[in-house]
Formats: sequence, structure tokens, C-alpha cells
Amino acid sequence: MTVTPPPENDDAVIENALLGGRVRLRQPVRGYRAGMDAALLAGAVPARPGERVFEAGCGAGAVLMQIAARRPGVALTGLEREHAAADLARQNALLNDATDRTTILTGDVADGFRPLGLPLFDWAVSNPPFFDDPDALRAPAPGKRAAWMADDGLKAWTDILLASVKDGGRIVVIHRADRLADLLGLLGGKAGSFAILPIQPFAETPAKRVIVRAIKRGRAPLVLHPALVLHDRSGAKHTHLVEEILTGGSELELDRQRG
Repeated sequence: MTVTPPPENDDAVIENALLGGRVRLRQPVRGYRAGMDAALLAGAVPARPGERVFEAGCGAGAVLMQIAARRPGVALTGLEREHAAADLARQNALLNDATDRTTILTGDVADGFRPLGLPLFDWAVSNPPFFDDPDALRAPAPGKRAAWMADDGLKAWTDILLASVKDGGRIVVIHRADRLADLLGLLGGKAGSFAILPIQPFAETPAKRVIVRAIKRGRAPLVLHPALVLHDRSGAKHTHLVEEILTGGSELELDRQRG
């Protein structure tokens, strides 16, 4: 269910239902709004009770709140540069009865992990801005720029993810498929045991996104999973598996082969 927003202005928000109605999310009407990528990222984080998850660039909390709904007993910390988005993330934690295990910090990924003064995490996740070259993208609307443009480059994002997890901790990133080589190169100095999931719009089209799971200090061989196909030609909105993921009935376990 979607609640009708107030008349549009720069501060207007809309409330959406995610994960089959299990998550309520307040998001900007005019700014960046989370969608498929956030849902898939949350579905690729099978954290166990007692584990701690850190998200770099949490926005309004779409990923964190979907992890919270999927994974009771998991502690969640988000870092967000934009004050308005961080405030929405705190509101969303309250809306979803997750304030007791959610912390939202306002800060810049480019400043690194150490200044946050936090202990190391079991998981670090992110959906980094897709572009770090202003010339590669027509200028987005001001409310969406922070979500689309990585001012300090992709390396700032991989650096904070690597710094935030303990040895053996897991890093999960969703990004453009054409940045896969960059992700592997940037993460590969301190992490390994890569699992890669290509995400294709249709079975016969190239992947547009990838989910990359890495383990800090991991040494296992790289695993390339069969692609996740979002749509078929049946007329349904999504394939059956994707619909199951979006509604919380299934997940993307990258430590296990899908059959």
C-alpha cells in the first residue's frame, strides 16, 4: 500500500510498503527513492541473531529496515551524509519498531571508518552511488545527486567497507555490472572468497547489476553464480523467484549454490 503524499515541495515525503507489507518506509517525494536494488541487497545478507551489520550510505534506511524485518536479533548501524535522509532513516526505524537495534550516524563515507569510534562489524553492505565521473551522467535532480554521484570515487566506499568488518566478516555490494572489475580490484587487496551474482533484466540480455560478496582475508576460490533474471516474457511484473525475494519469501544466499 502507498499512502498519498502531501502536496509536493522539497520536504515532502511519501510512505511506501516494502517486503510484502512487512516494512513501512518514508522516502522523499522528489529525491531518490529506494527500489529493486535495495531489496536485492537486503535479501543477500543472511546475518544471524547477535551479529552486527554496517551500511555505508544508508539513505532513508530501505536496506536496513528490510534486513531488520528478515533478520530478528541482528543489530544495525547506518552511516549517511545527507542530514534529511539520516533523519528519515531514524523515523523509519521508529515506524518499524527497530529503534532498539538500529543506530543511524550522520557522517561522510570519505572520512573513513576510524573516526566513527565503532567496534568492527560482522557484515558491511552498500549500494554505492553508481557514478563517480560527473561527465558520465547528465546532472541528476539536486535531490538525487548524492545517491547517484560518488564525489570521492568508488575507492572511498570499498575502503570503508573493508575497514569496518572484522577478519572473516562479510562485505556485500550491489553495483553496476560494468564496474565488476573495479570492485574486485578494490576489494581484492584485503578480501577474497568472492561470490558474484549477475542480475539480468531478461534471460537473453546482459547483466546490468552485480551483487558481490567478499570475505575479509578470505582465500576460497571465486564463485560465479547463475544469473538472477528479473523479468520473463509472460507479462508478469517479475519472475517468480524475484517476486519471492521482494516479498520476503526467499533470499539470496551467496554462500550456497542455487539450484
